[in-house]
Amino acid sequence: MGGDIVFAVVLLAGLLLLLLLGLEIAWSVGVVALVGLIFLVDQPIDQIAYTMWDSLNSFALTALPLFILMGSILGNTGVNEKLFNAVDKWVGHLWGGLVISVICGNAIFAAMSGSAMAATATFGKIAYPAMEKRGYAPSFALGSIASGSVLAPLIPPSILLILYGAWQGLSIVDLLAASLVPGLMLTGLLLLTAATLAKIRPGLAPPPIKSSWAERGRALIEILPFAVVIFGVLGAIFGGYMTATEAGGLGALLSIFLTLYYRQLTFKILLQSLLDTVRVTSFSLFIMAMATLISHVYNSAGIIPMLKDYVLAMELGKYTILVGFFIMYLIMGMFFDSWSMLFLTFPFVMPIILGVGINPIWWGVIYVMAAEQSTITPPFGLVLFVMKTVVPQHPMGTVVRGALPYLIPIYLNILLLILFPQLVLWLPGLLSGQ
Repeated sequence: MGGDIVFAVVLLAGLLLLLLLGLEIAWSVGVVALVGLIFLVDQPIDQIAYTMWDSLNSFALTALPLFILMGSILGNTGVNEKLFNAVDKWVGHLWGGLVISVICGNAIFAAMSGSAMAATATFGKIAYPAMEKRGYAPSFALGSIASGSVLAPLIPPSILLILYGAWQGLSIVDLLAASLVPGLMLTGLLLLTAATLAKIRPGLAPPPIKSSWAERGRALIEILPFAVVIFGVLGAIFGGYMTATEAGGLGALLSIFLTLYYRQLTFKILLQSLLDTVRVTSFSLFIMAMATLISHVYNSAGIIPMLKDYVLAMELGKYTILVGFFIMYLIMGMFFDSWSMLFLTFPFVMPIILGVGINPIWWGVIYVMAAEQSTITPPFGLVLFVMKTVVPQHPMGTVVRGALPYLIPIYLNILLLILFPQLVLWLPGLLSGQ
């Protein structure tokens, strides 16, 4: 057994080396898993096919490309600019003005797209020029756009939670319901932070502009089609009228109708959205299959059960273990996106989480926030790089300075969910009648 442990450690070191050499994560995991399958557990290569089929043969996963398509269509057509302008008419008079509008717009966009990267790119393109024109401090504007994107993977329908639920065999409806209250809480905390910053440091934002009630009335009409999409999809899921897959199909269809209504959808954009959906879905399912394979290898070798027993024998307590995982994701988030961290770590993390009695539905929501907050932390937070790519005229330090204050509401939200886990579990329990 000692030799197996040494070989398993060598495999992990090999995985790290392949990643450092620039090989894509899915292929790196696949190569290591293949070597382990042959030399560590001595199983035939056709086990790869069986394991991959078992991991991907899930009806719940069919919701994934449908929700990705929904978000791609809305993002590629640019209809979110209408959403942003309409929201600004209602909340732009508050302290922080356009920053408040960006965060609210992110919350609404999150209910139609689960990607933080897409949210950052979308609002970076449509919101920052308006902020720059009105005289907002670049750090305040850029940091707020980057931080608001953290809402995208949290507020349902969350693509990341769909992947997690399908992989772990959990109820997708329960996971999406569990993320709703934390998502709304985080939205409120981000808004409070932005308004407070604008109030105590007037130089960050110009005086807000108040819109007339006539303008707000017209804006309400602009928002109404987006509300139909959101309440149609979430209402169908939480009302028990549709499965997550059926609701994803409804969402994709409604997004097409919405963009046709605004005369933004073209055949070229539709084709691009379909291609984006294929790319994202293929990437996520391939790495999921490889992660399942490496989990099979380490389970077959007895490494994962041994690791779980070792950690549990230390009697650290679940809160100490949670802090350890948070630190791990904080560091990993400087180099990896949340999807990659999910597949790289969960073969080892989940047995420990379940072993200490942590509810997997609650943990899924906590993971999303733990992983996504790391994407706005320096020096290699991925959302920061997306923001820098969209608005290249400002140095990275400007984005970082603006984003750091928003870590406070994210950490506070995580703390509240740890202290009061029913904030996560109340709605799933209500929907299931428990």
